[in-house]
Amino acid sequence: MLPREDNDLLTLVGPDHPMGKLMRSYWIPALLASEIPEPDCPPVRVRLLGEDLVAYRDTQGRVGLLEEHCAHRGTSLFFGRNEECGLRCIYHGWKYDIDGKVLETPAEPAGSTLKDKVRQVAYPCKEAGGMIWTYMGPKEKQPLLPNYEWMTMPAEKIYVSKSYQDCSWLQGLEGECDSSHLSFLHRSFTGDRPRGGGDGELYAADTAPTLEGIETDYGIRMLSCRKVAADKVYLRVSNIVMPCHGFIPTGGVKGNPEGYTIHSHVPMDDEHSLRFNIHFRRNRTIEPDERQHDEEIGPDFVKIRNLRNDYLIDREKQRRENFTGMGPIFLNHDACATETMGPIYDRSKEHLGVSDMTVIGVRKFLLNAARTVAAGKEPPHVIRTKEQTDVRHVACIATTIPASRDPKTYVVEQLKKDKYWEA
Repeated sequence: MLPREDNDLLTLVGPDHPMGKLMRSYWIPALLASEIPEPDCPPVRVRLLGEDLVAYRDTQGRVGLLEEHCAHRGTSLFFGRNEECGLRCIYHGWKYDIDGKVLETPAEPAGSTLKDKVRQVAYPCKEAGGMIWTYMGPKEKQPLLPNYEWMTMPAEKIYVSKSYQDCSWLQGLEGECDSSHLSFLHRSFTGDRPRGGGDGELYAADTAPTLEGIETDYGIRMLSCRKVAADKVYLRVSNIVMPCHGFIPTGGVKGNPEGYTIHSHVPMDDEHSLRFNIHFRRNRTIEPDERQHDEEIGPDFVKIRNLRNDYLIDREKQRRENFTGMGPIFLNHDACATETMGPIYDRSKEHLGVSDMTVIGVRKFLLNAARTVAAGKEPPHVIRTKEQTDVRHVACIATTIPASRDPKTYVVEQLKKDKYWEA
């Protein structure tokens, strides 16, 4: 059970709230790079941390993220003309560059200095891993962008999708925190391997795994151990990475060396969020059947199966095929579990058990980080030096180990290897 004041601390993301300030300490995903595919293409709307914004790619290919409403008289810049290295408002022709500088005020008389006195809110952007990242905090505190291995993957080795979530960002992130739900939510009755990967038989062999959360410099490393034989344990290592990312070992034991999946739960506002799924392969091209969300998410980034149509649940298939009756895609199962809690779940009503140990650990870590920012101090995993961008110790592991081995010792040994995923 979480006191209501702590629930508010974790879920309210406006600029005056501690969690909003925490999120503004980091680079966060804002949109897919494919949404603004070429110079001078149409701008797109973006909502982040309670702010309405517009993203565009200028004539030189640079990306800007501006407050949506023109500083002149408030007309939406979504309808603006993207031309000649600037976004021009359709009302009176005011033109802005990617830094928010007013380039032209053509309705003003010659010699007017008005444009030099006005600045449009603008946030810096960087492109990496198929996404546009932005930093929305104070300019003087802008950090470096982390160097996760998948952020420099060639396009053919990475697959990124985005969908709207009808709930607080925290509900999505908490879905990454407990391995025990894998034994139920994603279970298939047909014996077919569910799309999204995993080790269904191993999940089913022990539905009450031993869980442990370990605090690190980047967040929480989560260990899950299932007894799958008298002498064997199935070990999964996943991570919550600040400020809003889940690094998940998908693909199962055999597929783990190929890569893993990242779920980024980015707040749009207090009651809505974006889920970015990043799926990569280290040594081969992404195969067509691995692009599993192409038919699940509409062109408006609303899931085909969603809260308003009850996720198209099929009760007969729920009896015969899988645990949810919502098809084989994990995205839909996760969405139902988290969105049906309501926009912001009142965690004071919970009844937590041993299976929630890692959820509790992540909440404590986030609460401490939010309070750290509120006290004017720097939170964890803000990258300031080039050395800190090396984040290879964010390990995702799915393997079986002898029951006699200590799982924490095993993980430490793997991290000491330059290529632990080949072990």
